[in-house]
Amino acid sequence: MSSRKASLDRDRVLDAAIALADRVGLEGLSMRRLAETVGVTPMALYKHVSNREDLIDTMVERIVSAFRVSDGGADWKREVRARILAARAVTTRHTWWRTAVETRTMAGPAVLSHMNALMEAMFRGGFSPDLVHHAMHALSTRMWGFTRDVMPTPTLPADPEARDAALSAYAEAYPAIVRMAATASHAGAACDEDAEFLFALDILLDGFERLHERGWRSAPAPR
Repeated sequence: MSSRKASLDRDRVLDAAIALADRVGLEGLSMRRLAETVGVTPMALYKHVSNREDLIDTMVERIVSAFRVSDGGADWKREVRARILAARAVTTRHTWWRTAVETRTMAGPAVLSHMNALMEAMFRGGFSPDLVHHAMHALSTRMWGFTRDVMPTPTLPADPEARDAALSAYAEAYPAIVRMAATASHAGAACDEDAEFLFALDILLDGFERLHERGWRSAPAPR
């Protein structure tokens, strides 16, 4: 077997960059660190990517290209749902994905194809361009397999007596929050992120369907 290192090409650079980002996050991904990982000088990487931003753009394209879903046929809702869940199945394996997507300024062919497929499914379902436009905004980051839940909660004291006192104070000041936290079906347990994602996605898709059936149109922009 030859001891010569495998020649460096764009695919090898991307494979190494994704694996490195999976380990150290996007903030830890630098051209120098990537070069060390593949055993070359940083300058050798610039034959394959222009700079770090080009590298991340290409990593995003590689991930989106891995989305796999069968054609939903005439059922627009089934297809949109399947495409978004296919995205989630891939992207949840990469902790850096959210930051990468949210910081991109350029859309490559794979990114555009994914968005186009979602819109085409809705158009096949008879949606107006107006409703497709608003639906895509409503889906927001969900079309990439994630969402941002911003529900900050206070940190309770470790001491049992102080903890009980804090809970009593919260119950008096914020009774609805405590009622939800204490009596929901999963009270005391961590939220099931997949279940929460599906819950919100299905509400959105059902809402789009009802708006379409009503012949909804957005209000004209104020003059």
